[in-house]
Amino acid sequence: MVSVRKRGKVYEYRFETASVDGTRKWITKSGFPTRQDALNQGALDYTEYYKIGRVRRNKDMSYSDYLDYWIDTYCNFNLKYSTIVTYLNIIKLYLKPMLGRYALWQIDSQMLQEFINKIFVEKNLSKWYLKNIMKVVKGSLRYACYSVNFINENPAEKVHIPRYEVVCGDPAHIFTQEEIEKILNRFKDVPYIYYSFLTAYYTGMRVSEVYGLTWDNINFEKKTITINKNIIKKNKYGLPKRYCISKGHSVEVWSYGTCKNPQSQRTISIGDTLVKALKEYKKLQEENKEYYGESYLKHYEKRIMNEYTNRPEIKIVDAKAEIEVDLPEAKLVFVRANGDFRGTESPRHAFKVINYELGIPCRFHDFRDTHATRLIEQGADIKAVSKRLGHSTIMTTYNIYVRVTNKMETETVNKFEDYANTLDIPPVQDIEYQD
Repeated sequence: MVSVRKRGKVYEYRFETASVDGTRKWITKSGFPTRQDALNQGALDYTEYYKIGRVRRNKDMSYSDYLDYWIDTYCNFNLKYSTIVTYLNIIKLYLKPMLGRYALWQIDSQMLQEFINKIFVEKNLSKWYLKNIMKVVKGSLRYACYSVNFINENPAEKVHIPRYEVVCGDPAHIFTQEEIEKILNRFKDVPYIYYSFLTAYYTGMRVSEVYGLTWDNINFEKKTITINKNIIKKNKYGLPKRYCISKGHSVEVWSYGTCKNPQSQRTISIGDTLVKALKEYKKLQEENKEYYGESYLKHYEKRIMNEYTNRPEIKIVDAKAEIEVDLPEAKLVFVRANGDFRGTESPRHAFKVINYELGIPCRFHDFRDTHATRLIEQGADIKAVSKRLGHSTIMTTYNIYVRVTNKMETETVNKFEDYANTLDIPPVQDIEYQD
C-alpha cells in the first residue's frame, strides 16, 4: 500500500518493493504540495510498479519524438543506409502527420488499424509499400516495448494490412534475347552504360555491386569477378540523420558500403564473352585518360570516421589528373569518358530511353532477374545459382528472382505427358442407353 507523510512543507509518498538480500526496500518520492497530490501520484506509480515490475519511463514522450529517438539509437547503428532513408521518408510522409501528435503510451491497436485502413482507402498505395509502412510501425514499437521498455506491450503485433482484392502484378520483366540485343545496340555508343548493362546481364549482380566495381575486382586470367563492396549515395553529411532529408540531400557523396549480407561477398566466374568485352572497355578507358590528359577526373579513396557511429568509412573524392592527391586511387570501372563517376545514378536517363523509345519495360534489377531465370531455365543447379546471386537462402532464389517462363511451363507439361504416355490406359467403351 501507499503511505503519505509530511516532510517539512511538502508531502512524500512511499511503498514497499521487493526485498534485496533479506532487506526491505522502498520507493519514495517527495515534493508534493498537498497530501492528495502525493497520494494520487503514489497510487499511479504503485500500480505501475506492481503491474510490470518497474516505473514506466518517458510516459509523456510523443510518438513523433520517439521515432527520432528510434532512428538515432537503433536504425543508424543496425540498418543499411538506403533502408534508413526509406524509413525516414515513411516517417515524414505518414507516421508523424497522422500519429506523431499522440503520446507514445496512447498508441493502441485500434488506432493503428484505423491508421493503416485510412491509408489503404485514401492513398491507393501498392501492397508492397503498405507493408513497408507497417514494417516501420511494428519495428519502432517493438523496440519501444522489448528493448528500451518505454511501453508495456506492443500494440502493433495484431495489426494487419487490408486485403488487396486485385492481385498485384509482378514488377519484374524478364528480357527476351531480342530485347537485350535492342538495349545493347541502342547504347553501343555510350560505353560506360553499354558495358555496365552487359556486366549485369552476364553476372546477375545488383546495381550497387555493378557500379561499386573497381578494376582490381576483375581477374582476367582466372576469369572471375570478386564482389566485396557496393556503392552508396549519401548526402553531403554522409549520415542518414532525420534533418538530412531536406538539408543537403541533393549533394551527392559516394561511399563504399558493405555487401547486403555475408553471402553477398563472393567471387563468381565469368565467361569468355564478358572477359573479352571488359578487356575492350579497359583499353578504351586508358585511351580516354590519354585523350583528356590533365582534365581527366580521377577518383580517390578517403578514409573518414563516421561522426555518428564512430566507425571508419571510405568516401570517394575526385580531382582532375593535374592535381596531385596523396590518397590511394579508386580505379572505378564504370565512369564516363572524362572519368566522371555517377554511381547508381548513371543509367537513369538510359532507362527512360529504354521505356519510352524502345518500348521495353525496364529496371536495372531486371537484368538480375533475367540472369537467374535463364540459368534455371537452362537446367542450372539452384544452389549454384543462389551462391552466384549472393542470396542468404535458396528459397530467396526460388521465391523472388526465378520467374516461371513459357518455356519452363511447356517443358513441365511435356515431362508429365511423356510420363503419362508410358501408362497402359484402357480405351473408353461405348455405353448403350435404354429408353
